Amino acid sequence: MDLIISNSSGEPIYNQIIGQIKEMILDGRLKEGDALPSMRNLARQLRISVITTKRAYEELERQGFIESYTGKGSFVKAANKEIFREEQLRQIEEMLGLVCAKAKLCGLSSQELNEILNLIYGE
Repeated sequence: MDLIISNSSGEPIYNQIIGQIKEMILDGRLKEGDALPSMRNLARQLRISVITTKRAYEELERQGFIESYTGKGSFVKAANKEIFREEQLRQIEEMLGLVCAKAKLCGLSSQELNEILNLIYGE
């Protein structure tokens, strides 16, 4: 599993891990039942504290993306379509918020923005 950690991003490392693993699950690169690296191995790979990887895995489990078994490891949880849909909607809303902010800066009306969206979306 290739995770890229940036010390200069300003985002906590455990959040970077969470975001990248969730993205891999949502886009299908990690599938139901796939094993994640052990917390120790991931910490060694990324040259970070085991406490940081533990925090990331615990949050992923709390959010329903992975499940962990003592002595066996952590695995991608069976797909809960509602959780995945909610996560996708949250990401879309976040992106659209950025788009709307840029549109306002350029002086685009909501009607013009809708026209652009309809062209891109194919309607």
